[in-house]
Amino acid sequence: MTNAHPRLGGIEVRSIDYVPLNERHGRIWHLGPLWFMSNAQIATLAVGLISISEGASLFWSVLAIVIGTLIGTLFMAFHSAQGPQLGLPQMIQSRPQFGYLGALLVWLFAYVQYAGFNVFNTILGGESMSTTAHGSTKLWIVIVTAVAFLIALIGYDLIHKAEQWLTYLMIVVFGMFTIALFVIHYPAGTFAIGTFKASPFFGQFGVVAGYQISWAIYVSDYSRYMPPNVTVRRTFHWTYWGSAIGGGWMMVVGAVLAAWAGKNFDGTGIAELNAVGNHIFDGFGSVVLILAALGLVSVTALNMYGGSLTLISAVDSFRKVRPTLAIRVITVGLTAVLSLIGALAATKNFLGDFNNFLLLILYLFIPWTAVNLVDYYIVRRGHYAVAEIFNPRGMYGRWGWRGIIAYLVGFAAMASFFNVGTLYEGPAAKALGGADISFFIGLPVAGILYYVLARSIDVAAETRVAQAEMDELETAAAQHELP
Repeated sequence: MTNAHPRLGGIEVRSIDYVPLNERHGRIWHLGPLWFMSNAQIATLAVGLISISEGASLFWSVLAIVIGTLIGTLFMAFHSAQGPQLGLPQMIQSRPQFGYLGALLVWLFAYVQYAGFNVFNTILGGESMSTTAHGSTKLWIVIVTAVAFLIALIGYDLIHKAEQWLTYLMIVVFGMFTIALFVIHYPAGTFAIGTFKASPFFGQFGVVAGYQISWAIYVSDYSRYMPPNVTVRRTFHWTYWGSAIGGGWMMVVGAVLAAWAGKNFDGTGIAELNAVGNHIFDGFGSVVLILAALGLVSVTALNMYGGSLTLISAVDSFRKVRPTLAIRVITVGLTAVLSLIGALAATKNFLGDFNNFLLLILYLFIPWTAVNLVDYYIVRRGHYAVAEIFNPRGMYGRWGWRGIIAYLVGFAAMASFFNVGTLYEGPAAKALGGADISFFIGLPVAGILYYVLARSIDVAAETRVAQAEMDELETAAAQHELP
């Protein structure tokens, strides 16, 4: 495929529109470092702190992290495989299930996630740079946000390239750091198996699975430019193992650091990263934190880029949007400003806020991921009329009652099993001693219900429409116009 994608001064112009075949480019292995580095940063490290902070042993914490990572990453990797086949960003693909306007339901939640993660990312990035390069944390939050804005604005190719280089640095620097973890002194009993406690175990599992599933709303954004002849299997594996290794590594490091520091743990892991790094040689802790800040800049850029696409999708639901540089500047900029305001106004209770945020994300996106994946892989089997996705009076309708009902019923079925710390504990969670197993409830309920409701869809007729519109779709996209 040629590399003829439209750009203005090197800046990406396309947004939610279909990527035509003559613009497809990139190698499938690029997804490995992209998703490795997106997870291998210290916001992910904070995910591994939850059960230790609630009194679980290191053994049970690590086990919950490993299981949560292996299960949660499955879903985001299956979503990633949709990108090359459809040539569309992730969230716009919700229209066939939820409808032209109905998809706003999940887009609102997605946009809150993008902005929310960036609040935490920029706070950590600011604190990391303040620790090493001095200056106020708020000043560094502004700098991190500004650099991430520029990367997100330039777009897809720069994001991929930056994540590749950062992956090489991360493997070397954090590889040395991880070795240092084996030679420091730990309190007695740190590595004992300890007693199994259901509440912190399932809480840790839920947070980890939720964190990995939360990437599901991003993944097609970064695979949609790839040619459709890359196989679903290879797309899945490069995404899955890149994300699982990067995420699992950082979460386990976070749990080990929390167990090592005990009551002296600072809540973010920054002080511990600096201290353990300096065991290698004086000043290496600063190297670790600077690299951590760079990783946070890159993932903040991912959130701005994805937030921009989601915001454009929402606007397009009410007024047709023509893909231009101006609309990208406005939406990336608005996403950056909102997260910056949130970061500057954030409270000191970082770990508790982050834990609650991750659980809320899990609750909101479990039913969505079930509906979307069942529709793509079982009901429609990847056959979509892409042009109809952009047609407000098209065959997918304005309100996709099947997807909306399955989502709401799935979410309602989970509610009794929620346990969000001091915010809310459902009656079923109380009966289980605080264990949150809502993941195992919402996923099958929403998925099975959607499958049952979708049996009335005439998939063969939709496929004929898709085939008839394909040539027109390619022509319109090549002229840089939405279908």
